[in-house]
Amino acid sequence: MSHDPVARLPEPPYYAVIFSSVRHEGDEGYAAMASRMVALAAQQPGYLGVESVRGDDRFGITVSYWQDEASIQAWREQAEHVIARELGKQKWYEVMATRVCKVERAYGFARQADGVLAPLR
Repeated sequence: MSHDPVARLPEPPYYAVIFSSVRHEGDEGYAAMASRMVALAAQQPGYLGVESVRGDDRFGITVSYWQDEASIQAWREQAEHVIARELGKQKWYEVMATRVCKVERAYGFARQADGVLAPLR
């Protein structure tokens, strides 16, 4: 799995699951579970990539990218993911929201070592 902060994705269409949250203070096993969920998601059929940030104010956004809605539904029903969501409700999040979107257009660039701009893919 790539460690690029910006996911390298195929040509659209594909789907994005946007998970926004405000964490409670303290870890209580959150970091380990978050790491496990990223690794587990990457093993799921239809997974395309992830981008995630969290600020010092405890607000974070994770966007996972999926081939189709069936892949998203399968991830939602994955047993360990179900447990992680419940733990999030019980002890990790003050606020959380999930939004599912179809990506119809995408564009961007990456600056290469020689300074040339290349399309982001």
